[in-house]
Amino acid sequence: MIRTPDQRLRVFVSSTLRELADERSAVRRAIERMHLAPVMFELGARPHPPRALYRSYLDQSDVFVGIYWESYGWVAPDEEISGLEDEYDLAPASMPKLIYIKRSRNREERLTALIGRIQSDDTAAYLPFDDAEELESRVADDLASLLAERFDESRAGEVPSVGPDAAAALIARVPAPYTTTIGREDDLARVRQLLAEGTDRVVSLIGPGGIGKSRLAIEVAHASEDLFPDGTYFVLLEGVLEPGLLLPTIAYTLGIRDNGEAGLEDRISVALAGRRVLIVLDNFEQIVDAAPVLVRLFTVAPLASFLVTSRVVLRIRGERVYEVETLPAPDDRGPASVDLVRRSAAVRLFVDRAQAAKPEFALTAENATVIADICRRLDGLPLAIELAAAKMRLLTPAGIAERLERILPMLTASARDLPDRHRTMRATIEWSVGLLEPQRREQLEDLGVFATRFTLDAVDAVGRGRSWEGQGLDGLSDLIDASLVRQVEVAGRPTFSLLAIMREYAVERLKERGEADVMRGAHADYYVELVQRVAPALRGLGQVDAVSQLGLELSNLRAAARHLVYTDRLDDAGDFAWSLLAYWWISGFFSEVRLWMLELLEKQQPISQHTRAAAWFLTLWGEMWQRPSEQVVAGLGECARLFTESGDAHAAAMALAARGSTRMQFPDLDAAKAEAELSEAAAVLKDLGDDWTECMTVVGLGLLSVVKGAIPDALERFAEAAAIAEAGQNMFTRIVAGNNRARVLILLGDVDGAEEEFLLTLGLSTRLHYIEGIAYSLEGICGVASARQDPWRAGALLTVAATIRQTTGIFDVSGFDVHLPLLAALREADPDGVAAGELDGAQMSVPDAIALTLPTVDEAARTALATW
Repeated sequence: MIRTPDQRLRVFVSSTLRELADERSAVRRAIERMHLAPVMFELGARPHPPRALYRSYLDQSDVFVGIYWESYGWVAPDEEISGLEDEYDLAPASMPKLIYIKRSRNREERLTALIGRIQSDDTAAYLPFDDAEELESRVADDLASLLAERFDESRAGEVPSVGPDAAAALIARVPAPYTTTIGREDDLARVRQLLAEGTDRVVSLIGPGGIGKSRLAIEVAHASEDLFPDGTYFVLLEGVLEPGLLLPTIAYTLGIRDNGEAGLEDRISVALAGRRVLIVLDNFEQIVDAAPVLVRLFTVAPLASFLVTSRVVLRIRGERVYEVETLPAPDDRGPASVDLVRRSAAVRLFVDRAQAAKPEFALTAENATVIADICRRLDGLPLAIELAAAKMRLLTPAGIAERLERILPMLTASARDLPDRHRTMRATIEWSVGLLEPQRREQLEDLGVFATRFTLDAVDAVGRGRSWEGQGLDGLSDLIDASLVRQVEVAGRPTFSLLAIMREYAVERLKERGEADVMRGAHADYYVELVQRVAPALRGLGQVDAVSQLGLELSNLRAAARHLVYTDRLDDAGDFAWSLLAYWWISGFFSEVRLWMLELLEKQQPISQHTRAAAWFLTLWGEMWQRPSEQVVAGLGECARLFTESGDAHAAAMALAARGSTRMQFPDLDAAKAEAELSEAAAVLKDLGDDWTECMTVVGLGLLSVVKGAIPDALERFAEAAAIAEAGQNMFTRIVAGNNRARVLILLGDVDGAEEEFLLTLGLSTRLHYIEGIAYSLEGICGVASARQDPWRAGALLTVAATIRQTTGIFDVSGFDVHLPLLAALREADPDGVAAGELDGAQMSVPDAIALTLPTVDEAARTALATW
């Protein structure tokens, strides 16, 4: 595996090594200027045959760059072509190929033939060049164009098109701008300088909607990567409306699961301890009451910095406010010559976006005055300018100016309570929407009910009974053409989104029409049905796909739960939350669910016994692990009673098992009582065929045996739990049971058995993208390596696992660290060997460590690894 821990797009560079050494250095500089990862032999050679090595490199690369001059390259024995030609042939047809040919009169015949083939290949782009300096400039420019055209990952808060296992992990990445950022050079330099100085813990980019705060934040984040060696995280708050969800959303982006075992603030502080990171918080204004949480976070994580976009100032200590201004438009005091107008950033933006809509458009002496006037009328607001420029598909500049002249004064007269810029932005949106047919306009406004992104199936579902019913796809196509809706592929399926300000406008229109609750009800109904359909797969063979699908719909699941509670559909809300219990457990979202359930219980409305029991249980979950007490035991007992009376024996047994697990954590352990409750629950669950909960309950009995010191009994319990998980084809419970079983095997001296079990759980954890399971497995294999006197392997794997523990805030270190005594003994015998492993482990990514550890990687795990 090529070690690129930041997981940037990888650019494979093909050329003869010695002949083009200077040019290779120039290309490397160009690639790194674009914040991409160069893939070159000199950066990562390994002791493998060259052909196998460059085939492996190509398999992991995203772009092919070829540099050719005079030499065809060496042809190895038993080969018919050189490595240069073989690399080109092995590059997938779908991989973008940028070819650069250095001018020469002495080119080898076989290279001339290869270049001729390339020139007839319509999947490759090629250009001549004279020297390394020219080549560096060309590569940088061409990569920028390529990224804009073919790697469109800029939808704020959306993930790129990847396999299902990696969708959650990619959320943290800073989006790549999908179009050129114009006129923000000074802002970019100033904000970067503020972050570099480090005297202000929170830098807030403040300005009205549509002014370009998010775009500026994205550019700053990319330009400041060198200032934050431990990572940059992009936290989209667009669909987060409750202040209490700020911490869970940050935790999710950081890769921290909230399984209830420790407070989120504690886990985040562990994850950020000693790390210089930048956390970008986009669209903070809707949860501004949560601003004091940032003070607590930067207090416990003194090396972390926060870059916030908001329409309002946070007003907390440590905040530096940076006002984002509009783009300067040409003044109207003199003649509007082309040269003078072109100096305006607002005009340059208009021209750039107009050419995207109509490639033959150009700024001329004839239209310069009109375009300058358009930019002045739009107050230099970037989004307003982009929306207006998109109309060049249909209108002339004069036609755009004429319509703006009509609509802007009308809106100003009817909405004098709005700030000038807000009126201008709203006017531009209303004008863009006003050009639509009535059905398309209604569809756009109805789409405001969705959070962040949505699928075609969801659109069709909420469209039932609407004027546009049956036209969802055609309508989306028209709205995309009008630059009002965006499309991006996520996990192999098309999804759609609205800009935050467009969604705000759409919701406002729904409220004005008196149809907001109708659409929110339709939205909630669809996601209730989706959960009923998907949730059963969470406990069986389809677990990976179910977790992925629900993860991609998380923002809409939140919106549905919020609406169900808000509209007093409390029993529906309780069923919705309870049916997703396995998902909350696997993915770690208990803090969010607890907020919804507390709000439900505070409603003081009539609810079913099952709803009351489910809500109470979900609020007690974190208490059970973090603050176990007799009150928690009593509360879980009441949950069991209510579940029993409502006829849900499965849930009643789960509440009983939770009681026993709570007792296990008391300082004065009553082992007999805890074992009785866990055993009774396991027996009931077995009779009911609930293998998921039975397995986790038997794991609890195994942990109780460990606490009691009955290690052989613990092994028997964990083996029983593993067999239950295998029978139910349940990946998550198999990981939990297997890691515990393997730990006991190490304690009993069965190193071979432990290794087999840890390798199994590592493969399963990779497929499920369960990062804590990966950490436990790597720690276990570190113990195996220590027992086998393999110091480098033990040190390397321990370091990777320790990094996972810190960055994900894993909090349960003590009590079952079977690898540490073995490693300590090995370190004493060979300190240099362990230290060498730790040094190399510090440079490894998680996929590196997995590939190093798994002797053979099955196809499912390989697919998961490829997207990390």
